[in-house]
Amino acid sequence: MEAGLPADRSRLRRPEAPRTGTGIVHLGLGAFYRAHGAIYFAEAMKTSGGDWGIVGVSLVRPDQRDLLCPQDFAYTAVELGPDGEKPQVISIINDVLVAPEDPQAVLDAMSAPTTRIVTLTVTEKGYCHEPSTGRLNREHPDIRHDLANPAGPKSTIGFLVRALERRRGEGTRPFTVLCCDNLPENGRVVRGIVLEFASLVDEGLAGWIAAEVAFPSTMVDRIVPATKPEDIERLAERTGVLDLSPVMHEPFRQWVVEDTFVDGVRPDLGAVGVELVSDVTPYEHMKLRCLNGTHSSLAYLGYLAGHETISDTVADPVFAAFVRHLWGNEIVPVLHAPPGVDLGAYTSSLFERYANPAIRHRTWQIAMDGSQKLPQRILGTVMENLAAGRVPQGLVLAIAAWMRYVGGLDEKGEPIDVRDPLAAELRALSDGAVGAEKKVCALLGVGKIFPSELARHAAFREALIESYRGLIEKGAREMTKDVTNA
Repeated sequence: MEAGLPADRSRLRRPEAPRTGTGIVHLGLGAFYRAHGAIYFAEAMKTSGGDWGIVGVSLVRPDQRDLLCPQDFAYTAVELGPDGEKPQVISIINDVLVAPEDPQAVLDAMSAPTTRIVTLTVTEKGYCHEPSTGRLNREHPDIRHDLANPAGPKSTIGFLVRALERRRGEGTRPFTVLCCDNLPENGRVVRGIVLEFASLVDEGLAGWIAAEVAFPSTMVDRIVPATKPEDIERLAERTGVLDLSPVMHEPFRQWVVEDTFVDGVRPDLGAVGVELVSDVTPYEHMKLRCLNGTHSSLAYLGYLAGHETISDTVADPVFAAFVRHLWGNEIVPVLHAPPGVDLGAYTSSLFERYANPAIRHRTWQIAMDGSQKLPQRILGTVMENLAAGRVPQGLVLAIAAWMRYVGGLDEKGEPIDVRDPLAAELRALSDGAVGAEKKVCALLGVGKIFPSELARHAAFREALIESYRGLIEKGAREMTKDVTNA
């Protein structure tokens, strides 16, 4: 019995079955991928065969490897539905590597001829790019390190380029790069960043990548709340075994993938419900703006109003009316629906998902990394409304709430634990300005977030100042009510 574990609880073990070969390396092995992509791949192998086992890579910490290794890399995925919990054991992961401990082992795995796909969930900030432009941030410390240290990269982009460089040198066909993060046109964006880095290494390599490597864009959708200690204990009580790294997820899932893979080699994803399309753009715009955009809006305003989770937030009739206002008046009017999709029905289903009381998706968790998320989730919608001659007051209020949030103090004067790669810079700008107008203008000046044409837009700027002032004077809930009652 392992030290510290209850005497009556054995540790979860991998089911007795032949282990499949590895066909996928995944960078950024967090909860979302284990509750989404990994399950799809496991189901595709079960349905249609193939060696599509996964080697996961943790790019920063060993935590996930240390939790999964004693379980032979098996884990439980728990569906949280209104009618109860449904657990299933997932055993598609063959190994987990920790990049800082052994970057060569990661490059070896990515360079192996059997590896045909490299999947990514490293969050928006993991691409070392400028969200406002989509270009590589050449001054990012990890990028500067990776250019100087080809044998020991740190960044996602460094690992991708160095592994492809090795495959090219060895005469091995390249892998497909399959991004599963919430970036608009994520395949195109990652391709551009990779090519920019590769051109700094070797123009010939950049040309080879441009000609030979596939970067299909994708849209992923499933709400995956953070796993809490009480979730682990409850699962152990139910199953009789201890899993220290389960994932919780809602019943709904969706994955839309452009069907462009190197040499056409991929698992039979269509057989398990993945939508294989020629153009993912309308799907990702729909999801990023309707789901992610309102999620972030509810997160900042809900947090400031004292709501812990999204389900708590939409249980408040003020916020329920607000999110419906966003969809009906500010988001859907500037969206082009994917073929056969009814946007009214889609947003109604989103509300039902938000209201699911079994999903404890914390507003604080969703509020993380807002500087990286706002351009993709909200600012594009704002700019399209402005171009149509409308100031979208609800989304403007959400941006003002983000500005209040990154100032680091809530409505009661209590400190906020702001998690963001620009947290220190944003806090300094907020603290260094006095009054709503100066604070808003200081934060609008962050070019990494706000495109210059938006920051200079007079009507937008004035509306943002008024919203920020209202948050200070009246609070988030009253300002939210004002927007929907206007």
